[in-house]
Amino acid sequence: MKKALAFDIGGTKIYSTIINENGEILAEIDKFATPKSLDEILDILSNQIKKHENETDIIAIATAGAVNNENTGIVSSTGNMPQGYNKIDFQSLSKKRVFVENDANSAAWAEYKIGASRGTSVSVLLTLGTGVGGGIIINNNLLKGKSGAAGEMHFKMYPDKRRKCTCGGWDCFEIYASGKALKIDAEEMLNDKNVTTYDVVEGVKNGESKMIEILNRWQNDIATGIKGLADIFDPDCVVLSGSMAQFVDIKKVEEEVNSDIVTPPTSIRLATAGNYAGMIGVALLAIERGL
Repeated sequence: MKKALAFDIGGTKIYSTIINENGEILAEIDKFATPKSLDEILDILSNQIKKHENETDIIAIATAGAVNNENTGIVSSTGNMPQGYNKIDFQSLSKKRVFVENDANSAAWAEYKIGASRGTSVSVLLTLGTGVGGGIIINNNLLKGKSGAAGEMHFKMYPDKRRKCTCGGWDCFEIYASGKALKIDAEEMLNDKNVTTYDVVEGVKNGESKMIEILNRWQNDIATGIKGLADIFDPDCVVLSGSMAQFVDIKKVEEEVNSDIVTPPTSIRLATAGNYAGMIGVALLAIERGL
């Protein structure tokens, strides 16, 4: 059975383990805080590869940033990665093939193969965390776009410059649907810069009407974005993953979306592939397409 040494590289952590062609994790998951320097990131990757490459058939890297269509390198990095990260020559790290894919695309593939969207042919994955990522499956294929950057969730929600997004633009879906967005909603509605998303979640649990109103505003913006995605892609389902997805009222959002789209009804689902979906998805992609 084919095996991949899989990595998930994000702005705050790096995970690594061995995964087989069925998406099964075979080894202990090694975890590292993401270093601030490029050399330190390369050291982690090199050390893990030297340790495990002879046990595996391919190296599979899920990473923040858009990845080219050749799955060899990064087209554009993100602001939370060190300068020069997008210039890494990943293949130089191993004598085995090194296969690279965006982390949200990888998670979408894991959900499609073994998770919440298994059995469908068209699906959209949204990762709701500090920011918002996305991966789109169209007719059983990962949508990559002309350069590899498809699926970035920075489409405009409003035309009149209400909020500055982390990407530098204004009013992107990310700045209304992320964990950061929920905090901004709370700050605006309570006129309190010290309020946290934890405060909102706890308030909702305690039945506090204002906190419920804040959460509903955030959910309504998520639903608005999904409506546009549903009308464009006509998906079997939209899968919500990431740390913030657990706070979404799935049934409520699904009803709101389906009440206001022109395509046939879609299903809103919570991700089921788990916290390591990025590594699982990139391992499955690498074994299927990279060998």
